[in-house]
Amino acid sequence: MSTPLVEMRDISVSFGGVKAVDHVSVDLFPGEVVGLLGHNGAGKSTLIKVLSGAYQADAGEIFINGEQARITNPRDARGYNIETIYQTLALADNLDASSNLFLGRELVTPLGLIDESAMEAEARRIMARLNPNFQKFSSPVSALSGGQRQSVAIARAVYFNARILIMDEPTAALGPQETRMVADLIMQLKSEGIGIFLISHDIHDVMQLCDRASVMKNGKLVGTVAIGDVTDDDLLSMIILGKNPKAA
Repeated sequence: MSTPLVEMRDISVSFGGVKAVDHVSVDLFPGEVVGLLGHNGAGKSTLIKVLSGAYQADAGEIFINGEQARITNPRDARGYNIETIYQTLALADNLDASSNLFLGRELVTPLGLIDESAMEAEARRIMARLNPNFQKFSSPVSALSGGQRQSVAIARAVYFNARILIMDEPTAALGPQETRMVADLIMQLKSEGIGIFLISHDIHDVMQLCDRASVMKNGKLVGTVAIGDVTDDDLLSMIILGKNPKAA
């Protein structure tokens, strides 16, 4: 196989003596979606926040493209082309899609003025690649549907050269059509060789969207399985009972 985009080896994180993540190892390959499953408090969000730079591990190592990485803050993570799309999406509701795409990184004219036409042209270009049906470039994102808002958040990450994408509950509170839109976006990202860690509570989402799933319980890794080798019930057993079907 190719070199993993990400290897997290033997990661541990403690808060006040409680081990939120206890010697966990996961990896991610180019063009792959790995689901991270587990109850609230299982440790999956803490683990992934180590990769995004929000937390620092007490022990363990991270390798990006086979080389050891030092990630101490979100800026370090972006330097390794890691972008995070949180469930809240972190969009400015009063601004349109192109303004959100370049929020904090606006394009400017030679006179130093914000170049709105250039930003819209770039927004149209990236959206044509990711979601050709998207047309609401002049509407504030508060007027967009959930799936369209996800499109804007994903476009922002991809425009700034994300190769490793962390998606937190990307289909939460979306209807079937919107969920399909997000699934199509994920398939497009996969085809471009982008690797995705998908944090989810929804087994059906993981079965539909992921290539592999890593399940955590009480801070420990229950196991990592290929989606084609397991059933919904297998994943449920891993989440609830902490039982790896491979260990039967």
